Amino acid sequence: MNTPLKAQVLSFYEQHPINEDEILIKLRQRGVDPEHMTQADMQDLDQDHYGGIAAVESLIEAGQLQAGDQVLDVCSGMGGPSRWIAHRLGCSVTGLDFTPSRVAGATRLTQRVGLEHKVRFVQGDATAMPFEAAQFDAAISQEAWCHIGAKDRVLAECARVLRPGGRLAFTDLVDRGTMSDEDHRLLEAGMKMPRLPLRTDYEALLARAGFQDIRCVDLSAHWTRILQDRLAMYRSLRETTVAKFGLARFEEYDAAYARFVALYSDGKAGGGRFTARRA
Repeated sequence: MNTPLKAQVLSFYEQHPINEDEILIKLRQRGVDPEHMTQADMQDLDQDHYGGIAAVESLIEAGQLQAGDQVLDVCSGMGGPSRWIAHRLGCSVTGLDFTPSRVAGATRLTQRVGLEHKVRFVQGDATAMPFEAAQFDAAISQEAWCHIGAKDRVLAECARVLRPGGRLAFTDLVDRGTMSDEDHRLLEAGMKMPRLPLRTDYEALLARAGFQDIRCVDLSAHWTRILQDRLAMYRSLRETTVAKFGLARFEEYDAAYARFVALYSDGKAGGGRFTARRA
């Protein structure tokens, strides 16, 4: 990730509407004491990706995750998928994220639900992971690499840290082949997403990184419906977003997200679930 983009992505997520404080506020509104909560209390609030728990379950199946696995969650955000996988399967999960506040928040939320013995979070760059080679049985990620220009380096790092035969399962955004240069420019300016690849670009990058058994499931239509709902959800967070980050940030994010959703509604942007196996 180049230095200017790194700074922009950091700022974007340091001021993201879904954050530790917002999750705790929602829990208290439900009558849940954050000092005595469970993973079940939080499971629909901490999944900052498309599709919630059902999407994580799809990754579990696609990546053939099982109890004895050492799993890496690349760009783990608030840690919802990492916690769910550990809670659901009992395996050990390491979350890697670039934003310090999200690593710290994910760690605290994990401690609150008593999963710190199974889940840990590490601050670091997905293009230069702070892990030894052949350390993990499986790696996952959800809608995060869209913020990274050097996707070849992310995939090379995934291949390096996975054991031979290790599984990779991730979802990410793609250009469906009709996005204009101006569409890409506005997406990068508003959502800090450098030029989206085509699905075939991702497949070629996976092969070049040494992955085999490459498959992709097209999620574009499904995500179009989800993203329209997510725009309404973010707008429902107006009060907490303004209180934490100010009105200008709320309005900036709202305008950028509305343009983003329009790319899906217009059939220009899409997404896929990619699976592969390290040679």
